[in-house]
Amino acid sequence: MPANEVMNMTDIAEAFAWQASHAEQNGAPCTARVVRALGKLAQGSTQTGQAIANWPGLKLKDALPLRLAGGMHHLVLSGADDRLAQVYSGALSDQGAIDALVAELAATYDTQLLPWLDGPPQTNEAGRSASLMAGLLWLSGKLGPRFDIFELGASAGVNTMMERYFYRLGGTHVGAAGSPMQIEPEWRGDAPPDNPVTIESICGCDQQVIDLSDPDAALKLQSYVWPDATERMARIDAAIALAAENAPDLNEQDAAEFVHDQLAQPQAEGVTRTMVHSIMWQYMPADKQDAITAAMERAGEDATPERPLAWAALETDPATFRHELKVRYWNGSSEGKQPKLLAYAHAHGAWVEWLGG
Repeated sequence: MPANEVMNMTDIAEAFAWQASHAEQNGAPCTARVVRALGKLAQGSTQTGQAIANWPGLKLKDALPLRLAGGMHHLVLSGADDRLAQVYSGALSDQGAIDALVAELAATYDTQLLPWLDGPPQTNEAGRSASLMAGLLWLSGKLGPRFDIFELGASAGVNTMMERYFYRLGGTHVGAAGSPMQIEPEWRGDAPPDNPVTIESICGCDQQVIDLSDPDAALKLQSYVWPDATERMARIDAAIALAAENAPDLNEQDAAEFVHDQLAQPQAEGVTRTMVHSIMWQYMPADKQDAITAAMERAGEDATPERPLAWAALETDPATFRHELKVRYWNGSSEGKQPKLLAYAHAHGAWVEWLGG
């Protein structure tokens, strides 16, 4: 099924079945079993089930299955009820038994689960910064090593701390070697260019910023991580520790307004102003996408070799559902203005397939 049809699904059972299959294909079979069970709640009488049954929007574009999956995981992480732990560990795999358990939990914790439907999941994933850093390595060879970065959809700012991580990207190593955040995806293809990268400043925005210093907020972020993905949970723990040392610079702001404000800031000579984002563009309304694109292209017309502009994004191709790293840049020449596909990547950073060029 084409990706645009997937994202526009309106049928509840079909949407939950697709999300379960997607989780399974991405190494999370235990999460897949819970998602399958969650889809059946729409047939019940709980408030949560009725909210699913009467959902007014697009089920997958609104990430409906993942909203509720986060709420279920939170029951275990918060200590409210640990019965799903046997599912997440793989000890219980019978789908019928899991269906019954999830239905019981939904009835027991109906009022606690219902608010999880109020907002989209915050899947802040440090593993995605591997692709973004590879993009910066490539851009460094075109524009120079110094970058001022602003991130859209930064959530808790996990990737807004990317300058504090250490990366092993094929044969190319970059970053803070002693960092508690060690990013080492399975690397496919040639290593990215071994160019110097210096991040002079980095900030981000989100409509609902998560404060990692708040234990409840941090626990909510952890709840959205698929429990099968133990490496992802370890990365969240490392991000929380780094944020406690020095909180990421985040703005609770509309993305288009944030871009406007960032582009209006003074730019130092020899520094590339760079917009980055990962796995968030598809959830943004088309008018916001168009406004941001137009703003970047207008600013690009004023870019010079001394003050370049760049855009690096790891996002989903709506035609193929592949996650692609693409970059654009402007420096007063005709080169770089069109998006350049540099890599394919796993949605959570497990692997990167470098295409280069």
